[in-house]
Amino acid sequence: MTIRQYSLFDTMIMEADRALKTIFGKPETTDRPIPDANIKEHDLSATEQAQSIRLMRVNHAGEVSAQALYQGQALTAKLPKVRQSMEQAAIEENDHLLWCQQRVHYFGGHTSLFNPLWYANSFAIGAIAGKIGDKWSLGFVAETEKQVVKHLDEHLQKISSNDEKSRAILEQMKQDELRHGTVALEAGGAELPQPIKLAMGIMSKVMTKTSYWV
Repeated sequence: MTIRQYSLFDTMIMEADRALKTIFGKPETTDRPIPDANIKEHDLSATEQAQSIRLMRVNHAGEVSAQALYQGQALTAKLPKVRQSMEQAAIEENDHLLWCQQRVHYFGGHTSLFNPLWYANSFAIGAIAGKIGDKWSLGFVAETEKQVVKHLDEHLQKISSNDEKSRAILEQMKQDELRHGTVALEAGGAELPQPIKLAMGIMSKVMTKTSYWV
């Protein structure tokens, strides 16, 4: 079976299409059932709704960044197995993307206005990481997922206990992120130097603080 080789122009068009679908449209998903499908919607106060909008907007922005990160890494990954792993993880992250988006819209909120910026920045970082080498690219994934899980734990503490549907989504996201991080390490991901981890943490804080409000 012959594997089609795409030209640079074809690749650019496909990546632009993925970016537009991620930020403005409906990207490819696994079609898994939404975790909150069988949970009753409870009445929330205005304050609780506002908090849910802000936290789910942050998580949506995080998934936009994760999607871009995986796509960037898949573009430059050297080993086919690593590339396939990145592409599969990207599809699963799209589930999270749509779940968070639906919750934000349900409460009448909007997703972050800075999503195009988050996508472009993360895509560039992912592509650079993939170019440096697969073990560092995978290590970057593992550290990213570790930080995402930490944020999810914080959000589960902050979001109203009455918003059971959003909480169910966050719990499933947490399980998936833990698995992605484990898979990356088992595939040969290297431990990142501490300065890079600190820089990633700072960038993450900028994104979360900004997306919380805008």
